[in-house]
Amino acid sequence: MSVLDSIIEGVKEDLESRRLSKAQILEAVEVAPAVRSDISAFRTSELSLIAEVKRSSPSKGSLAPITDPALLASRYEKGGATAISVLTERRRFGGSLEDLVAVRKAVDLPVLRKDFMVDQYQFLEARAHGADLVLLIVAALSKNQLSDYLALTQELGMHAIVEVHTNAELEIALDNPCEFIGVNSRNLKTLEVDPVGFKDLLPRIPHEVIRIAESGISTRTDVEFAVECGANAILVGEALVRAGDPEFAVQHLLGRQ
Repeated sequence: MSVLDSIIEGVKEDLESRRLSKAQILEAVEVAPAVRSDISAFRTSELSLIAEVKRSSPSKGSLAPITDPALLASRYEKGGATAISVLTERRRFGGSLEDLVAVRKAVDLPVLRKDFMVDQYQFLEARAHGADLVLLIVAALSKNQLSDYLALTQELGMHAIVEVHTNAELEIALDNPCEFIGVNSRNLKTLEVDPVGFKDLLPRIPHEVIRIAESGISTRTDVEFAVECGANAILVGEALVRAGDPEFAVQHLLGRQ
């Protein structure tokens, strides 16, 4: 079993322990805060940064305690982040839906629910807790699931970031109407990082699509390499949660400090 398979197995188990009835979750969606659907900032700025609230990871273990995710997200916003990503997977990343709710209340930016979305219920759950964007990992889905989940995301008014880390996955993504494609330099099946993925895959993504470089970005040099490869957005977690001053760290990565 790969690392990804193991994570998904845990995600499914945890989901069953909190699953509400269809009537209950649809009612929660009805009363959820309106979607922040304006993504124009990703198209107007020279470089966009999605700043992540992330306590731990399977590859690095504990990263930061983050006792106040709302405060951290507010500091990201002040630093110039374009959106906030919140890990909601519990077992490997130490996240929760409660973190998502707290962050959504604290900032005016779009908020991404970062999780392993493998069940239709999770999309309703994401919207009920205030998510504006969700992550769809091609490696975790069948072609039909990807297509269906993209349609469901749109139906709920949210946006989807479609994540790929191989040429084959990118081909699958490009067969669908994607607004965002993220190239993850970390292989989720082995946890190895290879930034060459940026160089290979980002140039193949059409310019009308928002192109996000994910994983392995911790310095301004890393950012410049991703931009040279074609990224117009970056997603950063570890470097920011470990920074003593997350506001300054965001500004530095964006080249403003």
